[in-house]
Amino acid sequence: MFSKSKILLIYTGGTIGMRKDFETGALKAFNFSKLLHNIPELKLLDCEIETFSFDQPIDSSNMNPEHWAEMARTIEKNYYNFDGFVVLHGSDTMSYSASALSFMLENLSKPVIFTGSQLPIGDLRTDAKENLITAIQIAALQENGKPIIQEVCLYFEYKLYRGNRTTKINAEHFRAFIAPNYPFLVESGVHLKINSDLFLSTKPEAAFKVHTHLDNNVAIIKMFPGISEVVLSAVLNIKSLKGIILETYGAGNAPTEDWFLFLLQKAIARGLHVINVTQCAIGSVSMGQYETSTTMKNLGIISGKDITTEAAITKLMYLLGQNIPQNEFKTIFETSLRGEMQ
Repeated sequence: MFSKSKILLIYTGGTIGMRKDFETGALKAFNFSKLLHNIPELKLLDCEIETFSFDQPIDSSNMNPEHWAEMARTIEKNYYNFDGFVVLHGSDTMSYSASALSFMLENLSKPVIFTGSQLPIGDLRTDAKENLITAIQIAALQENGKPIIQEVCLYFEYKLYRGNRTTKINAEHFRAFIAPNYPFLVESGVHLKINSDLFLSTKPEAAFKVHTHLDNNVAIIKMFPGISEVVLSAVLNIKSLKGIILETYGAGNAPTEDWFLFLLQKAIARGLHVINVTQCAIGSVSMGQYETSTTMKNLGIISGKDITTEAAITKLMYLLGQNIPQNEFKTIFETSLRGEMQ
């Protein structure tokens, strides 16, 4: 007979734990202990729950790599004392954080599940209770004494997704997230529908490692008809810039104008890493499929394949922080490290 799962609930801030300021009407973070008082149902769960809160909970719009490092260190410090972790987080940047943590936590063999809500926990119609309770239940799932989920995930509105496959698509509906290019891992209904064949394969013999050094000398450039040479040149020539995510059209297409290709060629020759990611919510970059992307392929631009922008930018920060040799960077980026791309 196995003992109850022990889950650490990590509160970073976000709508789930906010209240309205009586003077301004704006939502702001409040004390974590008050949040728990609003969910007495947590005492009924068949697991042990302990809590940790950021000293100063934040709106997720203020999320940054330092906060990601704090989350990662908290998990590292408590890794062998708990069977799983649930991170309460604002929805606006949750996909970025889930993606970042997936790269920072290497050889993870326990669940790290991000969740939050569209309405505060004290709201009569809140979605917070279901999201939190089910996220904890899923984190506590075990088989033969080992956690069933062994990766970084995101749970929202009855679906558990691989965290680095998600993107926020709606600011008003409870179904705020999708994983455009990968199926859900678990669906909550009368019963939990578990698609275990989609879980990330793990290496039981590999040691758990935490990487907290991320290099944020990066940028995202979204292509649009009429983008000017002056603007693109200004971005590409930022002195400290080390890598960019280039959001292109369709299957990775971009202009074939000489000035555009020349700027990219010069940037790559200087050592700038350029990653091609599609603007489309669903689909994949396939450089060479059309003439408009063939030249980019020949320049040595990195294919983001079907990765999300959120995963691409955090993977770029992570790999830059690992000091990958220049001649290996393209191959490593185009390789799936945590199930973030096909």
